[in-house]
Amino acid sequence: MKAAPADQIRLLDVQALDTRLAQLAHKRKSMPEHEEIQTLEADLAQLRDLLVASRTEESDTAREQAKAEGDVDQVRQRAARDQKRLDSGSVTNPKDLESLQSEIASLAKRQGDLEDIVLEVMERHEAAQERAAELAQRVEAVQAKVEDAVSRRDAAVEGIDAESATVRKERDVVAGTVPGDLLKLYEKIREQQGGVGAARLFQRRCEGCRLELNITELNDVRGAAEDEVLRCENCRRVLVRTPESGL
Repeated sequence: MKAAPADQIRLLDVQALDTRLAQLAHKRKSMPEHEEIQTLEADLAQLRDLLVASRTEESDTAREQAKAEGDVDQVRQRAARDQKRLDSGSVTNPKDLESLQSEIASLAKRQGDLEDIVLEVMERHEAAQERAAELAQRVEAVQAKVEDAVSRRDAAVEGIDAESATVRKERDVVAGTVPGDLLKLYEKIREQQGGVGAARLFQRRCEGCRLELNITELNDVRGAAEDEVLRCENCRRVLVRTPESGL
């Protein structure tokens, strides 16, 4: 393939712009904010699950406490009625009197047991309330961190995308000055060689594969016409000669 030396030099300019675009794409993909957001969102999801469980426990213990307090109230009312009957003197039969007194004593014990249950449930309910409040604060704090990280990421992405757009426009302009067949070859090689399709020959070394040309290869390069499009024998990239090639 033939191409004017100036066109080959411009191909290096296209390569430089493509390299910059690849760097920007890598920078966009590997921003630390991505991992930070992912970690924070995982923590946030876990905290929200814990908060739901804690609020469920808070609701359950509230109902349990209300039921236990209702049981205490029923026993208390029944004991009060029995005590009123006992105090009224309306029960005169010794056997009935003894039964009534026994029931009052039994109710007193039952009330004490139920009040112990109320206290135990109340303690669990208060603990659940405190836990839910703590988790709600932690959820809010982590959510704020997520929002901050997202804001920083979005700002960084916006800057990278703006620079990429500028570089892409410049690339389109420069690529438009390169002969179509040369550009097509470059694109094909670039796709095959990890994004680098053209490399400068600098001080007898290919900057694509970083290998120095041997004496036979150098002689072939020296003997080639200026408009001959050369390929590196090692990496097969377009090898562009410049005044710094060391020939």
